[in-house]
Amino acid sequence: MVPKSLQALRKGAAVTLGGFVTVNVAASAAVAVFRYVVEEKRKKFALPCGVCKGKGFYICKLCQGNATIKWSPLYDPIDINPCVCPTCEGNRVQRCLNCLGKGYS
Repeated sequence: MVPKSLQALRKGAAVTLGGFVTVNVAASAAVAVFRYVVEEKRKKFALPCGVCKGKGFYICKLCQGNATIKWSPLYDPIDINPCVCPTCEGNRVQRCLNCLGKGYS
C-alpha cells in the first residue's frame, strides 16, 4: 500500500502535467488557426508572383527540364556521366524562390 502523502503527491503531479499538456495543445491549435486566417487574408488581397506567373513553380534552371545533367568529376573529362539534377531531384520543375511556392507575393 502506498502512503497517503505519496498518493497526494502523485495526484498533484498528474494534475499539473495534465494542465501543461492541455495548455500546450490549446496554444498549438490557436497558433494554427491564426496562421490559417492570416494566410487566407494574405492570399485574398495579394498579387500573383511575377516570376512564376502565379503557378508557384517554374522549369528547373539547372537541367532546363531534362531531369538529368551531364557531370564528370574531372576538369577535362574523358567520359561524361548523366546524373539526376540536384536542384529539382529529377522532377523537372523547382519551387519558385520569390514566392516560396505559394503563387503570390
